[in-house]
Amino acid sequence: MTVLDQTLDREVTIRAPRDLVFRFFTDSPRWASWWGAGSTIDARLNGDVLIRYPGGTEAVGKVLEIDPPKKIVFSYGYAKGVPIPAGESRVTIQLDAVREGTRVHVHHAFADAAVRQQHVQGWRYQLSLFSNVVSNEVHAAADATVDAWFAMWSEPRAEQRHRELDRIAASDITMQDRFSAIQGVDDVRAHLDAVQVHMPGYVLRRDGDARHCQGQVLVKWKASGEGKPSMSGTNVFQLASDGRIQSVMGFWDS
Repeated sequence: MTVLDQTLDREVTIRAPRDLVFRFFTDSPRWASWWGAGSTIDARLNGDVLIRYPGGTEAVGKVLEIDPPKKIVFSYGYAKGVPIPAGESRVTIQLDAVREGTRVHVHHAFADAAVRQQHVQGWRYQLSLFSNVVSNEVHAAADATVDAWFAMWSEPRAEQRHRELDRIAASDITMQDRFSAIQGVDDVRAHLDAVQVHMPGYVLRRDGDARHCQGQVLVKWKASGEGKPSMSGTNVFQLASDGRIQSVMGFWDS
């Protein structure tokens, strides 16, 4: 029996519910979305695992253990037999529900130290890709959420502003920029009301496409009002696992 005493551990926290994250280990289209077109998984004990990398290299294996939505274990080797014969390494993926969403821990056990080292960069890349693919699905409405955030600051009706804030923001949202250091949705609500008193008539809009990366959204914005000086800046939004805005960091242009 091969001794798998060379281990590689990687971890990433994804701002998405654990049940959804686990589907990327059980649903073949989702599995393929972060490994490569044509990759498949039969997510049951002894089910086949196929990874078809974009360059055409294939890795194969069998599901050795599965405990939805907490854990999946599968063997891993290459169809061509090198650098790992089929079945000669083992991947354990543990999913833990945490406040931010889901912590994904990968434990890959090998028989050879040099082969283990060859896979370090691969897992760095693969988990980054995985986090982005999951985040893009769970935060598919991020652009609309960001647009609603900007529109809210120009909304003259208090009831509408407050209702929209409750819809798109986490209760413990934080907001920081040149003119504010805010904690909690009640504080943001009061700040919204103050803007209508001190800066009425300004319209705030997204300027260009939003850029997404692992639950973070980078957006440029512009504000203008009739007969008033225009303003611009950049916001970084951090999204919660339910798609609501968890925090906002604002940078004003000089």
